[in-house]
Amino acid sequence: MMVIAATLKDIANAVGVSLATVSRVLNYDRTLSVSESTRKQIFEVAENLNYTKSKRRANAPVKQLRVAIVQWYSKSKELDDLYYMAIRLGLEKRCEQLNMLATRTFQNNLQAIDPDVDAVIAIGKFSDAQVTTLSHLTGNLVFVDQDQLAHGYDSVVTDFDVAVQQVVDFFWQHEQREIGLICGSESTTDDQLAVIDPRYTAYCQEMQARDAFDPKLVFTGDYTAESGYEQMQAAVTRLGKNLPHAFFVTNDPMAAGALKALRENEIAVPQRVSLFSFNDTTIAKYVFPELSSVHVDTEMLGAEAADLVADRLQSGRSTPQRVTIGTRLVERESTLPPLK
Repeated sequence: MMVIAATLKDIANAVGVSLATVSRVLNYDRTLSVSESTRKQIFEVAENLNYTKSKRRANAPVKQLRVAIVQWYSKSKELDDLYYMAIRLGLEKRCEQLNMLATRTFQNNLQAIDPDVDAVIAIGKFSDAQVTTLSHLTGNLVFVDQDQLAHGYDSVVTDFDVAVQQVVDFFWQHEQREIGLICGSESTTDDQLAVIDPRYTAYCQEMQARDAFDPKLVFTGDYTAESGYEQMQAAVTRLGKNLPHAFFVTNDPMAAGALKALRENEIAVPQRVSLFSFNDTTIAKYVFPELSSVHVDTEMLGAEAADLVADRLQSGRSTPQRVTIGTRLVERESTLPPLK
């Protein structure tokens, strides 16, 4: 008992704060308002003094933060689009590193969420009604792949605008000025919100800025390989000899389907048609020819969401934050080699 009190007092004296503040910080009390520098100093001093969990009272353990991960895809659909699975795995990995207990809920099964969770991390797209339901569980919400900053919630998103601009620039540098688009369209699981592909919006803006936008070159599917196949077949049929020499496809499964359609129509890739995909999941490297793709760091998307939760709960931060993750182009066999 005396050893425990003395150790806490040592920490408090070294940092210059009260014993209660030290205790609450070490127990991750999210209601405590304390600066990040003070919180960090308390943990550093505690570590230097070898203050460990084993030295604390058996009836007063450090509370393990509980985080509910809400995946808007079902388990089976997640396997069809590895992008969202990769985000979830990165998130779970970071939660484990932060000693946070993470539980999963698939397909927005909000009724299955523990009502006593400390935070919710929602992956995917959510309607206003679904956001309201989540907010009744906890005010500590983080959204991944949907910008909810305007509604007061932490968000982790990809920089789609710059990524699409880089793809268009790539084709432009190869003197491919007519660029077709195969994009996706979907709705939230409650069918209350139609979700427009942000890459479609960025593509339209970029092509219009270059006075090169042609709506006849835009084909919309549902993000599946079957849809990519159908949309490329439609492009080949409708456009015939006017089929553009470049296509941007907004996810890897659709791009794989588009490749199949081109192969069946004996259209050479990349000699006749170049393809650039998006997300750079493992699919991109296991089709023939291998897909050039915009690489999205899905593990970082998940990790940043967990870090936002930890920061909010440990520091008492109430101001919402948005973290935007950049991308990079990965050139493979489905596009022409760099110009010399």
